[in-house]
Amino acid sequence: QVQLVESGGGLVQAGGSLRLSCAASGRTFSSYAMGWFRQAPGKEREFVAAISASGGRTYYADSVKGRFTISRNNPENTVYLQMNSLKPEDTAVYYCAATRVFVATSTPSYNYWGQGTQVTVSS
Repeated sequence: QVQLVESGGGLVQAGGSLRLSCAASGRTFSSYAMGWFRQAPGKEREFVAAISASGGRTYYADSVKGRFTISRNNPENTVYLQMNSLKPEDTAVYYCAATRVFVATSTPSYNYWGQGTQVTVSS
């Protein structure tokens, strides 16, 4: 069982940066690959980025490649999403999730989800 809690969301102007954090409970965090997803109003939840259990491999959606960076700190049970050069279309609720599969880009592949954190980018 893994419990996930996101933080770090907020309101930022276009071109700005935010760093999201996802704190995980449980001693098995380092055995899970982690992902970030987002969901804008009226849209389906979409994949943003994933990182392998060891942190050695990452994978990004084309829409965020070069702007977002996913990382993790296994001893601290935390995964991060550094978001730079933010655009209004990045506005969404951002979720972190845990899976046994890398690389997984579909929501059914993930076993555990956080409650989400709101990111709003103003133009």
